[in-house]
Amino acid sequence: MQFFKVKTVEETLALIEENIPKIREVSVRSLEEALHCILAESIVATENVPGFDRSTVDGYAVMAKDTYGSSESMPGFLTVTGEVKMGEAATHPLNRGEAIYVPTGGMLPAGSDSVLMIEHCEEIGGLLNTYKQIAPGENVIRAGEDIREGEVLLEAGTKLRPQEIGALASLGISKVKVYRPIKAAYLSTGDEIVPYDTKILEIGQIRDINYLTVSGLAREWGVEVFYGGITTDDYEVFAAKARELYEQADLLILSGGSSVGAKDYTTEVIQSLGDPGVFVHGISIKPGKPTILAVANEKPVIGLPGHPASAMIIFRLFGEKIVKKLQGERSEKKPERIFARITKNIASSPGRSDYIRVRLVEKDGEWWADPIIGKSGLITTLVKSDGIVEIGSEKEGIAQGDYVPVLASK
Repeated sequence: MQFFKVKTVEETLALIEENIPKIREVSVRSLEEALHCILAESIVATENVPGFDRSTVDGYAVMAKDTYGSSESMPGFLTVTGEVKMGEAATHPLNRGEAIYVPTGGMLPAGSDSVLMIEHCEEIGGLLNTYKQIAPGENVIRAGEDIREGEVLLEAGTKLRPQEIGALASLGISKVKVYRPIKAAYLSTGDEIVPYDTKILEIGQIRDINYLTVSGLAREWGVEVFYGGITTDDYEVFAAKARELYEQADLLILSGGSSVGAKDYTTEVIQSLGDPGVFVHGISIKPGKPTILAVANEKPVIGLPGHPASAMIIFRLFGEKIVKKLQGERSEKKPERIFARITKNIASSPGRSDYIRVRLVEKDGEWWADPIIGKSGLITTLVKSDGIVEIGSEKEGIAQGDYVPVLASK
């Protein structure tokens, strides 16, 4: 095999997608224990959410057309014929010219199509004065509007964030099948490397800070990392320690010894662990060119440069891709924090900061933030969103095409 045949970043990412397998072992976890786990099967909704038409405000269920023309100066009048109590079914239908009180989350009576907020009306002796006209569907969530029975709510490979956990709970699901968390072993190499807590350095010694930075990133991605310590530039010692750690982990991370120096044995050690072996040795990137990526008997092995900045950058760029593929997480090309262009005009009231849920879409080489318009009671607006755009209190809105900061969801 010819080593140090440099690959481009794009080639490297494609090779990771092609060569890294996902773990096969799955387990069943309760929702309380499933946060940040990866779904091993798709979830199909077995019922509508909500299961009935319900109100999103405290107010009166009405027929919207009965409020047409109502205003502060010229109120309309409706007869109050009852109320719906929270947690109880609405048993009395609504007729023309009538209103029935409904609390937030309460069931809408048959015949009603909207809810007039209590701020916009006044009940006096069984007569409701209406001070605002409303449209059909206003302040109402219809049955199945959030989640429709039979739809694929979450696909296999989805990482379970708090919003996905909430969506599952809304269906009464208490347990899910997920891929087990992966374990990574970390080993530093080099005669010059000493433990990071070494107080006084001898000439030529370097503290092992790579373990903290690299393992810290891995833990952020849900990986359990155990430290294999530091090994010297002796092939037999290095190979034995690498083999020992390799046998205990799903992913082996080696730091240092990835260049072409006379005492750099990393490539040979990795090749000794199993087939097919190294598929990348050198990436056209600065810093981090002398990077090694391999698969040994379906276990990924990463050989990071020894320089701290290089090691962290490389692991952030390629290690996360490897971890996600190994964990079974669906691959999506979406950034964490960017400026994107908004796809439509969004109005806002001065003096108030608005937070708009958005879906990130790549068009012609740039990112666009597509607002997800939905009622605040819909959990799926969170599931479908990739991030949040803030409209500052000093603004009256944003115009289509404006660049806006997007805080991407984890």
